[in-house]
Amino acid sequence: MDYDIIVIGSGPGGYVAAIRASQLGMKTAVVEKAELGGICLNWGCIPTKSLLKSAQVLEYMQHSEDYGIKAEGVSADFAKVIERSRSVADGMSKGIQFLFKKNKIEHLQGFGKLTAKNTIEVKNDAGESKTYTAKHIILATGARSRQLPNLQQDGKKIIGYREALTLPKLPKSMIVVGSGAIGTEFAYFYSTMGTDVTIVEFLPNLVPLEDEEVSKTLARSFKKKKVKVMLDSSVESVDASGKLCKVSIKTKKGVEEHEAEIVLSAVGISPNLEGIGIEELGIELDKGKVKVDDFYRTNVEGVYAIGDIVHGPALAHVASAEGITCVEKIAGHHPQPVNYENIPGCTYTVPEVASVGLTEKQAIEKGYEIKVGKFPFTASGKASAAGAKDGFVKLIFDAKYGELLGGHMIGANVTEMIAELVVAKKLETTGMELIKSIHPHPTMSEAIMEAAAAAYDEVIHI
Repeated sequence: MDYDIIVIGSGPGGYVAAIRASQLGMKTAVVEKAELGGICLNWGCIPTKSLLKSAQVLEYMQHSEDYGIKAEGVSADFAKVIERSRSVADGMSKGIQFLFKKNKIEHLQGFGKLTAKNTIEVKNDAGESKTYTAKHIILATGARSRQLPNLQQDGKKIIGYREALTLPKLPKSMIVVGSGAIGTEFAYFYSTMGTDVTIVEFLPNLVPLEDEEVSKTLARSFKKKKVKVMLDSSVESVDASGKLCKVSIKTKKGVEEHEAEIVLSAVGISPNLEGIGIEELGIELDKGKVKVDDFYRTNVEGVYAIGDIVHGPALAHVASAEGITCVEKIAGHHPQPVNYENIPGCTYTVPEVASVGLTEKQAIEKGYEIKVGKFPFTASGKASAAGAKDGFVKLIFDAKYGELLGGHMIGANVTEMIAELVVAKKLETTGMELIKSIHPHPTMSEAIMEAAAAAYDEVIHI
């Protein structure tokens, strides 16, 4: 065998799996046809956060007088904002190159395809092919923007997230279809930059996977920013033949006609399974994704799959956890399976959204008798001083045993705070333990302690 492990794909699942494999003494290679780091580092998580930071800085400066500071003539250089985003992404991709060299991981440039259970063919851009063998092959090919029949992306007027990261100029108007993390983040960025933005969501709430109170608070925030929010609505068709896209939107009141310079499709992702040997090897699929066990083994011995191509939340940190678990099992260790009931989710709008575990509605549907505690940031000294009073922390506990079932936050910096609740939930922490854990004052994070106290009618302080 040429290698102990070959990983196809270098995103957060693939490169983390490869590094862990090398650390455990296995000869490792990664097949990647594009930039190292996959979508997350190059066309997703990282560059979008750069754009959002630029928008946040602009928003701060536009409201600087709220802090006693005059900043006149503030404007955004859209091209420079995009340039900075690409620079940040390039830097992160080069960081993966460094990690590969440090860990003696070989980068096999090209498109990888399984030709047998221990064999892959790698074809480079010149069309030249080379065959490699490995005891174990991990598929980590990720996903791409989902195409809908009535919303076919042309890359110019009807775009996906990749094009949204590199538009040549700031559009005057944009319709964002879908209000998950991708849709709401781009809606915040472009509206702050000055684009007239409309969000169209098929379901009755923004960020529909979140707690309903969080969703409603985010919707109010968007409306304050002059973003039009259309819920219970769907795009029926888009005519992109003219200067502006003509969009037919079905609402409860009937079909409405809207126009926009750009239509951004943010309706989810599709796994990259085409052409990688799935059918030829008879790898079993389940509802369009690779079927795996708790340690990411497929039905074909020696072939594994992780990340967006298997069932579970399509999140970078989930793919990384899956990759580590998969590799440690291969190495003969005894890792615990990933607990999919304790996965943090983050949306980096302003205000930010973060959550873990059950929503209030889900907890009730599962038959729990619950205690709910909520603490608004309007009562937080740190939030008031920072001028970031929008939002709250909401915690859900099992009334019988006191165990934390779920945590839901919306507000400044909550994506940095959610990890406390992930650890607490893993340790089966109770509400009283959170109350009695001293949090620093003044911080945004003490709202977690205060929310727990509210659930148990404990005395709180500001």
